[in-house]
Amino acid sequence: MNQIPSSHPRAKSLYIRERLVNAFDGGLVAKEGLMAHGRGEAFDSLMGERTSKSAKKAILAAAFMLKNAQNPVISVNGNIAGLCPREIVLLAKQTGAKIEINLFYATTARRRNIYKTLKKNGAGLVYGMNKKNSTKLSGLDSARRIVDKLGIFSADVVIVPLEDGDRTLALKKAGKKVITFDLNPMSRTAETADITIVDNVVRAIPLLIKSCKSPKKISFDNSKNLSLAIREIKQNLSKRASNA
Repeated sequence: MNQIPSSHPRAKSLYIRERLVNAFDGGLVAKEGLMAHGRGEAFDSLMGERTSKSAKKAILAAAFMLKNAQNPVISVNGNIAGLCPREIVLLAKQTGAKIEINLFYATTARRRNIYKTLKKNGAGLVYGMNKKNSTKLSGLDSARRIVDKLGIFSADVVIVPLEDGDRTLALKKAGKKVITFDLNPMSRTAETADITIVDNVVRAIPLLIKSCKSPKKISFDNSKNLSLAIREIKQNLSKRASNA
C-alpha cells in the first residue's frame, strides 16, 4: 500500500524507489540492483533531479541514431523492467527496435518475470529467451556475454540503460554503436558509449520517444557533452552552496 503523501518534498523520488522495491518483491530486480539505484539516485540529486541541457542534447543525438539504425536493440535488465516497462515497449515500437533481456545476475526465474512484465506492457517478440539462439559476446566473462544471435549479437545499435562498463566496451569492440543512460557522467560506461544520456531513465525515455517522432541530425561529441554534464553538476552545487 502506497503510504507516500503527494505533499512530501521528495515524493517523486520516493515513488520511483517504491516501484523498484515492488519490482524486487516481484522477482525482477536483484539485491545488487537496489544498491545500484541508490548510487544513481545520489547523482540525480547532485543534478537537481531535472533533465539538463546536456541530457536533452544527448537525447536528440540518440533519436537520430536510432531512427537511422538498421537493426537497433534495446537491452533490458531487471531495474529498467521494474521502472519503465511500458516506455521501453513504446520506444521499441517507435523506432522499430528489438527488445532483448540480458542480465548480469542471471537466473531463470528473474528472466521469466521480466519477460512476463514486458509482455503485460504490450511487448511483441522478446529476445534472449530462446536458448537455441544463444551465442557469446567476445571479451566478457559475466553472464551478460550470453546474447541472442538475432538480437544484440547482430545489432548495429544497442541501447543499454543502467549498464556496466565491461559490456559497453565489449559491444564497442564488436563494432556496435552504444547508447546508454547513466546518471554518473564519470563512469566507464558513460565514457565508453557513443551517446550517454546523463539523466534518470524515468524522465529521459519519454523524451527520447518524443524526439524519435521527428529526429534531427545535430553535431554531437560524447566526451564534450559529458564535460558539460559535469559542469552542470558543479553549477548546481555552487548555486545550492550560495543559497545555504
